[in-house]
Amino acid sequence: MAGVYIGYPFCAQKCTYCNFASGVFPRELEHRYVAALRAEIAGHGWEWRPETVYLGGGTPSNMAAEDLRAVLAAVPGRPWIEATIEAAPGAITGELARHWVECGINRVSLGVQSFVASEIRRTGRKHTAEGVLREVALLRASGVGAINIDLIAGLSGQTEATWRESLDWIERAAPEHVSVYMLEVDEDSRLGAEMIARGTRYGAADAPDDDAVAGFYETAVERLAGLGLKRYEISNFALAGFESRHNLKYWKLEPYVGFGADAHSFDGRMRSCNAESVAEYLSGTGQVGDLPHLGHLAHADERFFVGLRLMEGVRPDAEEWRRHGAAIGKFVDAGWLETDGGVLRLTPRGVLVSNEVFAEFLTS
Repeated sequence: MAGVYIGYPFCAQKCTYCNFASGVFPRELEHRYVAALRAEIAGHGWEWRPETVYLGGGTPSNMAAEDLRAVLAAVPGRPWIEATIEAAPGAITGELARHWVECGINRVSLGVQSFVASEIRRTGRKHTAEGVLREVALLRASGVGAINIDLIAGLSGQTEATWRESLDWIERAAPEHVSVYMLEVDEDSRLGAEMIARGTRYGAADAPDDDAVAGFYETAVERLAGLGLKRYEISNFALAGFESRHNLKYWKLEPYVGFGADAHSFDGRMRSCNAESVAEYLSGTGQVGDLPHLGHLAHADERFFVGLRLMEGVRPDAEEWRRHGAAIGKFVDAGWLETDGGVLRLTPRGVLVSNEVFAEFLTS
């Protein structure tokens, strides 16, 4: 069964590390966007009933209650097996959480990123560690069945001690799911651009180096495993049965349809994406990024690219073993890949250099 992604690119503030197509826009623009979003969903030719819904952004938790209700009412299939909303901690109330549950939400992903006050300030976020724990309790009391907490390794000023402090708070919060992302350094975020320019704004000069970030990640893997949170994907850890069913669709190349600005869709053969900016989306540009038909070989390459992100790995067929034999052999010899009963997967060491491995399969 397929999934639905709904993009809401509006934020109360733009975080320094963020490289998504989101930002702070006039309230009037949000009203127009919601109307366009509802129209897009209502006009979709549904060939299946979705089993998962994911509201991302941006900060969809800031969506007005009546807007969220109207948008989700347009999506068939309720009650969905999994319906997730991304939320910025610091503004969650019991009333808001109960409203989400009434709308069909049963999973909340909290963009905490850090529990350390100095790191939080530098990102532009406004929550506190104690506040996150209070909000987790509110969500549970309101009937939210699964909670995810995001952490970022590599934030400005982060040290081994502060990273362990954030992991201590994870243990106190006891979420069913944790996502650990290594900071992406690119021109699309203010912090990334400043680091590339070797500047000092946003604390860029205090960002830990690559070796330190890799160490933070490995510390998280060990600590989270001790809490029963098993790594099932490079960046994602969950208690048994609490893996993100929606995100697994991306990694297993299952179909999904996206609505809103910069939303992507995949029907099993063809990929497409909506206009990236809010202005273009509202102008009616619509679906602008149709990608070429995925032939057998291209689809196989992509299967390696996304499938190897999963700790369960991939099971290549005879043709894939033949085509990628040289690359597989090279990485097995290097200790980055392992084979087991016909299954190919990253080793713990290989996870740390996964982008290099993936790039090889897209060109071999």
